[in-house]
Amino acid sequence: MTMPGPAFTRRSALWGGLAAAGALAAGCADTPVAAGPAAPAPTGAPPPSTTPSPSPGGTGTAPGGPDRILVVGHRGASGYRPEHTLAAYELAIRMGADAVDVDLVPTRDGVLVARHEPEIGGTTNVATRPEFAARRTTKEIDGTTATGWFTTDFTLAEIRTLRAVERIPETRPHNTLYDGRFPVVTFDEVLDLLDRLAAELRRPVGVLPEVKHSTYFASLGLPVEPALVDTLRRRGRDRADSGVIIQSFETANLRALKGQVGCPLLQLVDSAGTRPADVVAANDPRTSDALLTPQGLRDVATYATWLGPSKEWIVPLGPDDAAGAPTGLVQDAHAASLRVMPYTFRNENEFLPLQRRRGGAGAPKDTYGDAFGEYEQFVAVGVDAVFSDDPDTALTAVSP
Repeated sequence: MTMPGPAFTRRSALWGGLAAAGALAAGCADTPVAAGPAAPAPTGAPPPSTTPSPSPGGTGTAPGGPDRILVVGHRGASGYRPEHTLAAYELAIRMGADAVDVDLVPTRDGVLVARHEPEIGGTTNVATRPEFAARRTTKEIDGTTATGWFTTDFTLAEIRTLRAVERIPETRPHNTLYDGRFPVVTFDEVLDLLDRLAAELRRPVGVLPEVKHSTYFASLGLPVEPALVDTLRRRGRDRADSGVIIQSFETANLRALKGQVGCPLLQLVDSAGTRPADVVAANDPRTSDALLTPQGLRDVATYATWLGPSKEWIVPLGPDDAAGAPTGLVQDAHAASLRVMPYTFRNENEFLPLQRRRGGAGAPKDTYGDAFGEYEQFVAVGVDAVFSDDPDTALTAVSP
């Protein structure tokens, strides 16, 4: 693998894998089309972003607009709507996000639904449903014990009767306004929405499906990957130009997917000292740290195009959450021909380094800190994209 030559721009490198999905849906694969009047945003939505959308043409740069990094709506615009709902995904795209991140877990009958984890007691109203009370149980998933209700104990028909709720209500009380209003949706339903928005907005709309807990679900006879590959093939989304980037914290499944789909892959990397579940299952003593050595990065680049580290790998935090000096990870990853998309950027104090928090120790939990300062620091060290709960903030921060 070699780095692009002098004509390389960050934007063109990023956009190649996302442009065609929106272009095909809009019927404008070669020629940029002037956008018509924007449809109204969902009720209660913040004003739509005025940042120019990227052209579906060959350069990947918005007509008349500057080059900028990619912004992915993390579980949609989850700073403003309960995560992994069609409302959150739609708001992210209408704000101007280039793509949305979709976590995938299976139901008992093997259908992929959009939930952060298989445990849904904290993200749906299942705890209020007396007919499901007996299904509350305890499971160990990737070494962590969780008690609640799990998607693998429900059929899709049963899941469809549930409604989403805000996952972190203490931090985002404004999102609780929408509790109970939105259903749990399938991956196909998410893709239907994104196709509609791409056609309406006449711009590319990408999606980053994440394979959750690959080793665990395979052990239950409910592997995520075959259903994901089948869906992408059926919808013509399994190519390099189809607007899809598949992500996982595990490594073995990404290596296998490399031979099954043409779309780019993204290796997620958890915090220092953690061990991917497939590594644990193979009795391999290595931790996530090994992926980020120069040799580890070169190995990742044999199957993945993207690296998705937690932010602390790039700007480490001390015991008091004070940010230290940036590491050289971004430069090392670029030297291995990997593009870098760190996670997760959020506006609230608790998700920001100590120096960027506002309002003092007694500030309400939903107080916003200096999110712009954090974005600016990561842009300065050369990241290629960001996962953000607040796509409007991210777009404002990363657009020159």
